[in-house]
Amino acid sequence: MRKGFTTGSCSAAAAKAAAYMLLTGQEKLNIEIETPAGVMFAAKIVDIIREERQVTCAVIKDGGDDPDVTTGAHVTATVSIAEDTLEQSFNEPSVFIDGGVGVGRVTLPGLDQPVGNAAINSVPREMIEKEVMEVCKLLDFNGKLNVVISVPEGVELASKTFNPRLGITDGISILGTTGIVEPMSNKAIIDTINVELSQKKALGFKYAAVTPGNYGLKFMKDTFDYDLEASVKCSNFIGETVDRVIDLGFEGMIITGHIGKLIKVAGGIMNTHSHEADARMEILASQLVRAGGDADLARKVLNCLNTEEALNLIKEANLLKQTMDIVLEKILFYLNFRAGSKIKIECILYSNEFGILAQSHGALNMLKCLHE
Repeated sequence: MRKGFTTGSCSAAAAKAAAYMLLTGQEKLNIEIETPAGVMFAAKIVDIIREERQVTCAVIKDGGDDPDVTTGAHVTATVSIAEDTLEQSFNEPSVFIDGGVGVGRVTLPGLDQPVGNAAINSVPREMIEKEVMEVCKLLDFNGKLNVVISVPEGVELASKTFNPRLGITDGISILGTTGIVEPMSNKAIIDTINVELSQKKALGFKYAAVTPGNYGLKFMKDTFDYDLEASVKCSNFIGETVDRVIDLGFEGMIITGHIGKLIKVAGGIMNTHSHEADARMEILASQLVRAGGDADLARKVLNCLNTEEALNLIKEANLLKQTMDIVLEKILFYLNFRAGSKIKIECILYSNEFGILAQSHGALNMLKCLHE
């Protein structure tokens, strides 16, 4: 699949081109930068506006074959000569970087940038400074340049990202550690989970509230009136999330999930994506037998298309509570095995039709602690 380039790479390329045009007075329609991954990025420069003391231009973001919401966005750099440069001389160049329209602003701790800064992460900042400084040295410019990165579509795009949950307001983040977008990157999702958990830790949370997806978040809100913004969505990466919770020093974790997702964990499956493993009915049928179900009922469960259908059969046999208690026991066993018993783990299991199916003894107490 075709790789793309990050918003950080686009920002650095646009800033380099704008600096070149500002300091030479010559138009620049193409520019090349080296990404941190060592791959060269040849960018086409668009939306050029040249003025006496500043130049603005843009690079259109191309995320390759990754379903990146920022693909097609205009990542814009405005480079200007600082006022004090016009009043005095300096021995070497320097670059000040900030965000403009469509680039988010950090309002909560625990992120790559401190509260108040533009959401331009450390590596993109280094890339921008490196490329602009290269132009300054090439042209013997010893002064201060201001670089403002903007994304005109950024405010609208931000609603499709994690930024509102992370306390990043009014736009998207300028991201990238390698400068390259890897298509369908699992690492990107895991990195996002890590960022959310890191932020919760920085905000003083002792326990991590985790759920695989939006349905779990809604269930927690509707059932326990739990603040969705205090939860972390872990997608299919249950095992990696447990690892991060431990690494970050949380005292415990509560996971709330639909039976269709967490039933896999009851079989020791720590990546619940259907491409990785799908033994839902097999696991559910085996736990049903442990709860007293007969072979005929187990066969019916094995022929079900989804867990909600299977739960109805188990309910009709008056074995729902017994089966779900055993399922919960197995879920906790494998989560604690993954954690090496280093943290306290609680779990709430639910279905759309039956609501709460089972919950561990300390689940409500941990939720209460999270509310405080």
